[in-house]
Amino acid sequence: MAITIRYFASLRETLGTHETLDWDDQGTLGQLRDALIARDASHAQALARGRALRCALNQAMADESARVPDGAEVAFFPPVTGG
Repeated sequence: MAITIRYFASLRETLGTHETLDWDDQGTLGQLRDALIARDASHAQALARGRALRCALNQAMADESARVPDGAEVAFFPPVTGG
């Protein structure tokens, strides 16, 4: 299954704007995050479990328990504050 992963804000600076991943697990966003963390040092640092990150699934906010369907677009970004 191919999914598109998009990165925003500080994550974009480290990991680039996006990547396409063949991910046959069909698990949750949390499992996808863990798989990305295990890929390499850059992903491990940017997506580390100690960092507060938000997730979106097909352009809707989602928590890490959401299932990732085939062809999904996943986005990771840090929380933002406004003024």
